[in-house]
Amino acid sequence: MPAGHGLRSRTRDSFSRPFRKRGYIPLTTYLRTFKVGGRIIRKRIHVRIEHVIPSRCTEELRLRKKKNDELKAAAKARGEVISTKRQPEGPKPGFMVEGATLETVTPIPYDVTNDLKGGY
Repeated sequence: MPAGHGLRSRTRDSFSRPFRKRGYIPLTTYLRTFKVGGRIIRKRIHVRIEHVIPSRCTEELRLRKKKNDELKAAAKARGEVISTKRQPEGPKPGFMVEGATLETVTPIPYDVTNDLKGGY
């Protein structure tokens, strides 16, 4: 039983990392809400306002959703039904290589006696 009362004492399981995993401990470990006696205690993180930036993780999703809504409205006005699913990029189109000169390469037969003398 540990006798110390340090900052992360008695935290063998709460801050443990999986086997063969390295790196920082994610903030969700520290910011997980928990209940004490029927009340929820919210965790806080103290940072300066200069270090806080808004997340851009859903920016592309919001732009795509707005564009899809406009496309759907235009298609509905024309009386069509369109698919707004993203399609994977297909293979690149084929092309012919022009002006390339071919060079025939033949293997040199291996000669043991020449190799013993010092090579080619």
